[in-house]
Amino acid sequence: MHRFANPARFLKIARPLTGWLLWPGILLLLAGCASGLFLTPADYLQGNTVRILYIHVPAAWLGMAGWTGIAVSGLMQLVWRHPLAAVAGRAIAAPGALFTAICLMTGSIWGRPTWGTWWEWDGRMTSMLVLLFLYLGYIALANGSARQGQGGVSPVTAIFGLVGAINIPIINRSVVWWNSLHQGPSITMRGSSIDGSLLWPLGLTLFGFTLLFAAIVLMRMRAILAQNKVEARMQRLTRG
Repeated sequence: MHRFANPARFLKIARPLTGWLLWPGILLLLAGCASGLFLTPADYLQGNTVRILYIHVPAAWLGMAGWTGIAVSGLMQLVWRHPLAAVAGRAIAAPGALFTAICLMTGSIWGRPTWGTWWEWDGRMTSMLVLLFLYLGYIALANGSARQGQGGVSPVTAIFGLVGAINIPIINRSVVWWNSLHQGPSITMRGSSIDGSLLWPLGLTLFGFTLLFAAIVLMRMRAILAQNKVEARMQRLTRG
């Protein structure tokens, strides 16, 4: 892992990898959305409103996966002192917050015709809202670190990312632990309760959004490293 600790070596790999992730992600996303809109049948209970799952489910997955990435990067920063871990955590935060917000918005839109309400303080929705607030807090702490001249995030911010990871299993198991308007887990190790005609476009959008998310994170890491380089050069000129 420390082979990629050198920013120059990382950038040499990240530049082409960004494109390899971005364009296949966009193509898969477009294919999945088009298939979900025009090729799959309407649900026998929810009708066409079920099609929002092609955005809602990937957004929920990436909101949780993003914070998991923040926690892992925080652990690598605190334990192994990996120089790019802090940059990765900072790069993940904004897209993670965006997808969490998309999850909440699409869930609210989906819930109105399905449950008869825009919002309900059940375990799943509340814990996802908490995740959004955690993201916003992390971004504020990370921006504070940047203003203090740190290229990535401070150790306090990394610890915040680790502590916030407690919310991830709460989100995942909330529909099991508490009474909820949400249905139980639809995809488990035993199989899926989602009809196959709806499942394969979901797989396309899920994979496409994931590749797109990874490409955005790499682009943000490259931008942060470039900004750090410029700031370091300006500091040297000022001192000189």
